[in-house]
Amino acid sequence: MSTLSTPLADAGIMLRRNLKHTLRNPVTVFNAILFPLVMMLMFVKVFGGAFDVGGAAYIDYATPGLLVMAVSYGLGATSTSVNDDMTKGIINRFRTMDVSRGAILTGHVVITTVRCLVACAAIIGMAFLLGFDPGASAVDWLGALGVVLLLSFAAAWLTVALGLAAKSPESAGMATVPLIMLPFLSSAFVPSDSMGAGVRQFVEYQPFTPIIEALRGFLVGDPSSGDVLASLAWCVGFALVGYLWAVSTFKKRA
Repeated sequence: MSTLSTPLADAGIMLRRNLKHTLRNPVTVFNAILFPLVMMLMFVKVFGGAFDVGGAAYIDYATPGLLVMAVSYGLGATSTSVNDDMTKGIINRFRTMDVSRGAILTGHVVITTVRCLVACAAIIGMAFLLGFDPGASAVDWLGALGVVLLLSFAAAWLTVALGLAAKSPESAGMATVPLIMLPFLSSAFVPSDSMGAGVRQFVEYQPFTPIIEALRGFLVGDPSSGDVLASLAWCVGFALVGYLWAVSTFKKRA
């Protein structure tokens, strides 16, 4: 077996292991997929009529933000799972075996990215059932998919790093709360123009707002280059910080 195929084969084994853990844990599935759908029904069917979004249909306005929320809601399970592997000695056991070190982290990152994409697909499907009417072309859809994929990948590395750095599974789960809350403090559900001065400034400069606006632009068929570039910069930044932090912590603790 070549030196390249061994890490790839190990990563595949780790991916299957994490996939089995996900499927055997209904709470993980609920948090990652069903809970964003429940939140979508609440915002669109219960609160949506009370929000002024400039005359647009609320389902069209809210869907980009709900996609970002679907990504963030599945992160707690990854952080807890990584910390479980660390604190229970499973990673140390892997290290005594002929297993690539990179494959251990890669398995968590890939399964988290896949889970986020499945949750986003469920959100899009539900959005169409609720009357979603995007003006996106095929190229715009590819752009939106690229933003979601990059965000999921970046958030996965950052979450793996949080799980490795946490002292316990409970603190690992809590560490992802800011990532879960940030979509609520963004332009996901109401325009930032309708907010008070202090809150509006925070919303406009926090990282999830340009990501949501870039998705919104792609889905209406009129993407803004400024929002797209800002969203790419934030996602690449998250991915680099998460990767470097995760690798550094893994070398120190494992």
